[in-house]
Amino acid sequence: MTRTCWLPLLLLAIATVPLAAQDNYEVQVYGAELVPVGRTIFELHSNYTANGSRVATGGISPSYHALHETLEITHGFTDWFEIGFYAFAAVPKGGGLEYVGNHIRPRVSVPQRWNWPVGLSLSQEVGYQRRAFAEDSWSWEIRPIIDQQIGRFYWAVNPTVEVALKGENAGKGVEFAPNVQVNLDVSRGLNIALEYYGGLGKLNNLLPASQTDQQLIPAINIDFGPDWEFNLGTGIALTPNTDRLAFKMIVGRRIGRAPGGAK
Repeated sequence: MTRTCWLPLLLLAIATVPLAAQDNYEVQVYGAELVPVGRTIFELHSNYTANGSRVATGGISPSYHALHETLEITHGFTDWFEIGFYAFAAVPKGGGLEYVGNHIRPRVSVPQRWNWPVGLSLSQEVGYQRRAFAEDSWSWEIRPIIDQQIGRFYWAVNPTVEVALKGENAGKGVEFAPNVQVNLDVSRGLNIALEYYGGLGKLNNLLPASQTDQQLIPAINIDFGPDWEFNLGTGIALTPNTDRLAFKMIVGRRIGRAPGGAK
């Protein structure tokens, strides 16, 4: 079956699966590989909650029928360093487009030329979000990244921790929010994935399972060429504390040329 024939069938299959949504504006498990030197990728992250919280909790806008949009721009400066910038926006149910905040994300990585058996990198993301959309207006995320490609199989682990710098949770400890992904190439242009996202509470005082946020997202990645990125997914709530139905999509476009003129 051609790549074009795969797409509508997979979109239909994914759209029929219940999902537990995160409040995150970027639902993605990171791989260790950086944007190539001299190139820039523009990514649009779209997350829509079809069945979530219907009332404001703690002053936070409800997630029910809310659309979250994030523009991510990342540039590769060296084979071990990149910087990403985020602009967050939201469209609450019945409302118009609202500005949410901005983050900046420097990341370092072990260069691929070292030929290590696994990929290793470290991302640090700092930024601001409006109080109507987050309990903490300033936050700091520290994301170690470990991954490996084994033939057609790929895995990545992000044991992420989050620190509130200003807001309701400032000074109350470090949040543990691990992410995991396993992928399989099923054809030259199609990759299927299972992604896990967790919010497990403070590192020194993890929450009971029923009070955590946890979800599994079956997803697909379609190869439209080396300059493009496409990811589409929906998933399954693992705990009652997680929104029940949502969808996520990432569309990315790489531009620019590496030193020497190579793409």
